[in-house]
Amino acid sequence: MKRRKLTLPGLRLVALFILLPSGVLSSVTQAQDSAGVPVFEISQTGSTIQFAVKASIAIAGTFDKWNATLTFKSPDVTTAALDVEIQAASVDTGSGLKDSKLKSMDFFDVENNPLITFKSTKVVQTGGNTFELDGNFTIRGVTKPEKLTLTVSGRGTGSGTIKGTMAFDRKDYGMNSGIPFIRIADRVEVTVDLKGKRVGGPPVVFKQ
Repeated sequence: MKRRKLTLPGLRLVALFILLPSGVLSSVTQAQDSAGVPVFEISQTGSTIQFAVKASIAIAGTFDKWNATLTFKSPDVTTAALDVEIQAASVDTGSGLKDSKLKSMDFFDVENNPLITFKSTKVVQTGGNTFELDGNFTIRGVTKPEKLTLTVSGRGTGSGTIKGTMAFDRKDYGMNSGIPFIRIADRVEVTVDLKGKRVGGPPVVFKQ
């Protein structure tokens, strides 16, 4: 019997069928992996990121543009990672003069360093609803380790709030200048109030 030779299109079709199962299996595996961890969304509606610094004239404000993500490697709550990315130019103190000064090279230097970020590296549960997050904080291009203290509400419901505070010394990040006629403390306190909801995967497992 005369054997039929495969043409180039035929060879391509065979190759496609050989490779297809591995691609399908890979997709199934990824879907199974993602289904095994809690999936959360942080809503900007009702959430805020604020800051305050003691001064002879009050300096406090919010950031209007930011993004936050909460991801897990497993249902264990201590495998969580919280990443926050803030548009520094979105600072809003209610005063154009203060905003302009904070955006300048003396403070946020938004032209050269548009983002302020916090990326957690370790989560420790300190109580039933309290946590300490070690992370890398970056502002005006300088990155240093800082600690974010959190309180979580809505435990076991699949939705709730994440409220936290972090304090840092502005001079550690090169913000050594002041504002004319205003005495400013070195310590800056940042507060986050984030609304979160589980949209997939299993519930989070707390340590206590």
